[in-house]
Amino acid sequence: MSARDVAARLPDIAALRDLCRSMAMVEAILNPDNEYRRHGYDARWSGARELAWMDNGAGDEYSVVFSAAGAYVRGFDHHSPMSPFVAEPRPWPGVLDSVPEVFHDWVREPSFADEDGLPRVTACLWREPGDDRWRTGDVDFDGTDEVPDGADYLFGLLIDGTPEGYRDWARDYYETPVDLDAVRHVYALRPLTPGVVAALNPEVTPAGLENAVTAIGYPPADTP
Repeated sequence: MSARDVAARLPDIAALRDLCRSMAMVEAILNPDNEYRRHGYDARWSGARELAWMDNGAGDEYSVVFSAAGAYVRGFDHHSPMSPFVAEPRPWPGVLDSVPEVFHDWVREPSFADEDGLPRVTACLWREPGDDRWRTGDVDFDGTDEVPDGADYLFGLLIDGTPEGYRDWARDYYETPVDLDAVRHVYALRPLTPGVVAALNPEVTPAGLENAVTAIGYPPADTP
């Protein structure tokens, strides 16, 4: 599955934003110390722009920038033959060539690049507010592996989009039971209750999550 296939299966911008916030909130409860946390969300990343991210700590990552311009998605699989660090030091032809100008700041974003400014990217998608679908560049995969850009691995949880899928991933990653009903509660963006938080992590309280709730932009407890 390439970025083209992911583009056909991702939810719309608003639903993707909700999904990313939900994933980040569940993980903030499971892992409040932030060490080795896999997913996150910064509702105050850059002005009115918000950032969802994934980082597996081994070189694979994605970023999703949400702004008034729409959403820009960048993925980097460091094992991909399409990595700009494998052959020629430049993004694979077609990956970024068609990105609309309104997203060029994110193409050039320093935190998405190496120290020399070379973008860490093997897959890219974007969607403007008036679009009826996600878009990708015209990429020629000739001569590469069956799944060359790593999109299936990078964006698997975003494509699945279900509490069950996230529960299964988190249970394996954190090697601990994960309460499905609690995950469903968070995926519905319902305000956190002591019972829901305790079901995911009995060592955490809603009061102890106030900073994370604010950072993620998750509905606070007094939201109906």
